[in-house]
Amino acid sequence: MPRAVRALRGATTVDADTPEQIHERVTALLNEMWARNDVHHDDLISILFTVTDDIVSCFPATAARTIGLGDVPLMCAREIPVPGSMPRCVRVLVHLESDKARRELHHVYLENAKGLRDDLPE
Repeated sequence: MPRAVRALRGATTVDADTPEQIHERVTALLNEMWARNDVHHDDLISILFTVTDDIVSCFPATAARTIGLGDVPLMCAREIPVPGSMPRCVRVLVHLESDKARRELHHVYLENAKGLRDDLPE
């Protein structure tokens, strides 16, 4: 299969809105996404992060830059504040080039975010 533009999803949560915890959880999420999908730096096109309204201490993109993603276009935005939605949640949408078919990608949900997509295999 020729290389195609694909989208890879993931999410994690933090126990506390601190820069340290956001950094720890965001880097763990990205590293796990790369490992499960054999993603390499040159495969990346762009990354969009969203956070819930209760995360204000730092940008998830700041954490991503610390693991070498400073040359990848990164953007942060707010999630829609739907009543009853998961608190302290960071979601990510990664655009990348891949040889894999869409069905072969493994989306990654960590911490309390595992419950967001229980329909996906580990």
